[in-house]
Amino acid sequence: MKIYGVALLAGCFLLGKLTGYLLGTLINIDGDMGGVGFAMIYLIAANVFMEKNKLQRKQTKNGVLFWGAMYIPIVIAMAATQNVKAAWNGGWIAVLVGVLVSILGYLLVPLISQIGKKTDKLEF
Repeated sequence: MKIYGVALLAGCFLLGKLTGYLLGTLINIDGDMGGVGFAMIYLIAANVFMEKNKLQRKQTKNGVLFWGAMYIPIVIAMAATQNVKAAWNGGWIAVLVGVLVSILGYLLVPLISQIGKKTDKLEF
């Protein structure tokens, strides 16, 4: 199986993590401050740069789009796991707020799923 775009994704990830740790050091926090977000910004910028300068083949572009789409849910799941551990150690208020926000999110799914549809009225 051919895998395209993985080297670009890995490079952007490493550069993003480095940027996040440098930002954390600058603001005197022991940890990564937004490294994943920086990595996604670098990936988007590299993709746009390569596309404008015609340095990217169609297979590479499709690979970058695929791995970029896979990357976001995986990282969010990992961050959510860390947030749950921190909330559990932080006390019951943090857990209660997390549960309430999750319930609200589930209740808003039907409304949000209607966004972008070409109907005049919302159906539930």
